[in-house]
Amino acid sequence: MDFLAKIVAHKLQESLELFESGKLAAFKAALATRPRPKSLKQALDRAPGRAVIAEVKRASPAKGELAMERDPVELARTYEQHGAAAISVLTERRYFHGDPAFLQEIRLEVSVPVLRKDFILEPIQVYESAAIGADALLLLTQVLDAGKLRALLLLTRSLGLEALVEVHTREEMETALMTGAELIGINHRDLHTFALHMDRALELAPLAPPGVTLVAASGLKTPADLARLEQAGIRAFLIGESLVTAPDPGARLEEFLGQGVAP
Repeated sequence: MDFLAKIVAHKLQESLELFESGKLAAFKAALATRPRPKSLKQALDRAPGRAVIAEVKRASPAKGELAMERDPVELARTYEQHGAAAISVLTERRYFHGDPAFLQEIRLEVSVPVLRKDFILEPIQVYESAAIGADALLLLTQVLDAGKLRALLLLTRSLGLEALVEVHTREEMETALMTGAELIGINHRDLHTFALHMDRALELAPLAPPGVTLVAASGLKTPADLARLEQAGIRAFLIGESLVTAPDPGARLEEFLGQGVAP
């Protein structure tokens, strides 16, 4: 099953409906009263040790429900209290059981940057992201050609937000760098099949020049996984499933940060 193709088709239709709803004017109006966005890049670069973007994730297309019983706001508070440098919020409704409202509520309750993780394909989604309080959003090189990626990246920055540009291959890394990405996520997960390729970050990290902040994502299950990636110069990590499925997400986060003792 091609998960990515199904999700993109759905998100394109959803984006069209959002545009036709006439909400763009309301999104733009909301920008005048929203707090100044926080810098995700600075939060990661200035972390005293490992920097973890801890994710609020309720489900996935491949594994189904993961943490439907956890309150998103309370989980985000827990992450911040236990050392997260930033919070990632999955807002995709159909396949991940997320909601933009979760991010809106979380933004009011935490002081660290909040990343909107969704499938951003159209400008109206960027305006929506800013309006609901996101400090940063995810842009997927795999589903955006260079021109579209550059346009969405420039729009994101013009609204005061940052973009975590996600890559999976050497070609995608080159595209991300060519468009001026300064915050790049290397995803170990194949978005078409959801299979994991755990050497991907090690292979792609050397391609990034100094000044670009790298974030490794997916399949990070133990502190040893992070230590292995640190050898390639990666200091920032996005972790979701390993945290939300843990009996104590806060304690588990401390283990990843090297502050706790792994079982």
